[in-house]
Amino acid sequence: MSRPVANGSEAVTIAPLDAPFELKGLLGVPEGARGLVIFAHGSGSGRHSPRNTHVAEGLRREGLATLLIDLLTVDEEKVRANVFDIALLSSRLIAAARWAGQHPDTRGLTLGYFGASTGAGAALLAAASPDPPVAAVVSRGGRPDLAGADALERVRAPTLLIVGGRDEPVIELNRAAMKHMRGAVDLVIVPGAGHLFEEPGTLDRVIDLAAAWFRQHFEGAARAPR
Repeated sequence: MSRPVANGSEAVTIAPLDAPFELKGLLGVPEGARGLVIFAHGSGSGRHSPRNTHVAEGLRREGLATLLIDLLTVDEEKVRANVFDIALLSSRLIAAARWAGQHPDTRGLTLGYFGASTGAGAALLAAASPDPPVAAVVSRGGRPDLAGADALERVRAPTLLIVGGRDEPVIELNRAAMKHMRGAVDLVIVPGAGHLFEEPGTLDRVIDLAAAWFRQHFEGAARAPR
């Protein structure tokens, strides 16, 4: 069930048949979408995150479908430990990806994950699972290390790590995580940006980098033999 909302997206409810939970989301599918990017937000954020919403709008302008979701239910959010349960958050991302594979507007679209802060750890842990397969991952100010070394080694989706130049501790955490990754991975440091990319122009730079990464690898996945 869905209903239109502002900014070119619609409210959706993700309710897997075999799971006792419902997730609220915002789905935007531009005409001729080249693929679907599912967002994993950081702790204390959700589908209405202004920064992720801004990025999603930019990706839709580039012809990419977007799905922003609350990875926890309202009751689950009340338990602080759940916010940092990377395995739980990852399982919800996978559930959302499988739901998208059945939704009439997104069925057949190539999948990618966009993770912010702790959400990047959940995105990479989800990407380590072969089902459903994802073609690309982008992390913004993320904590890929939270996925764990074993999961990072299993990630085969090309991964772009974007970190602010002023976010020095997170830069080092990203560099450490890269050492465990066997798939294609790149690190881009955005000069002048802090952890939240609140500085003028820095979030738009994230959009440019992410859109180019997803387009490149979605098109590559579409050309690959099945």
